Amino acid sequence: MGSADPERTGGYPSSWERPTVFYSKNVKYLVYGAIGLFVLWSAWELRPSPARLIGGADAATSLLATMFPPDFTPEARGRIWTGMVESIAMSIVATAIGVVISIPIAVMAAENLVPRPVYYVGRALVSISRSLHELVLAIVAVVAVGLGPLAGVIALVIATPGFFAKLMAEELEDIDEGQADAIRALGGSPVQVLLYGVAPQVIPRMIGLIIYRWDINIRASTIVGIVGAGGIGVTLLNSFDRYEYDFSLAIILAIIAVVMFGEILSAVARRRVQ
Repeated sequence: MGSADPERTGGYPSSWERPTVFYSKNVKYLVYGAIGLFVLWSAWELRPSPARLIGGADAATSLLATMFPPDFTPEARGRIWTGMVESIAMSIVATAIGVVISIPIAVMAAENLVPRPVYYVGRALVSISRSLHELVLAIVAVVAVGLGPLAGVIALVIATPGFFAKLMAEELEDIDEGQADAIRALGGSPVQVLLYGVAPQVIPRMIGLIIYRWDINIRASTIVGIVGAGGIGVTLLNSFDRYEYDFSLAIILAIIAVVMFGEILSAVARRRVQ
């Protein structure tokens, strides 16, 4: 009987090595060194002053002292309720419109469903949407249509395809092609292939993504108001401008409560549909 050495009997390595993305140690150390230099360069560009840090700590302490206790008087609760209802309405409308726009973009961005030129156009639309933050879009929308929730809805609608269409396109690219080919073999049109060969495979995932995007839009709708795009963010900004810091804390706590509720609701809904 020969030796049980795995290298001689089965051709397997005799020791385990941790997988790595680097093909050589020199490349690994070069990448680590570049990352370290980049961090040092970033710290040097910022150059935080110790005096400024100490002064900022003192200012933060004073701010927190004036924030407590939070202002939850009846008048304050009414103002918070009005702004929060507007933010939630903005998130619902923006999600509905954004998803309707995102679905055809997702089909265009699915490489297995459309010709190559259409695929490039779809991916370009997704990339453009992803490259702009909601706040940037809100600033542009406020300049275009003026202050108010309409600007916030426009900003969130434009931002939706960057998230929804991208993930939906990846889901479409992972479908079972056999079901779609069966519809084509029966003489189905491209629309019928999408409706009967593709849609049944991705609808559960699509519902989950819609709920997830709505959850994101709830949070974003509370932020875009800071630049005048409606919602509770406008109320928060006005409270800081008036030095009503106790009211500001009440608004912040209300935003946290609504976002947490939306997160719980979306998590429960996603578990039920997926």
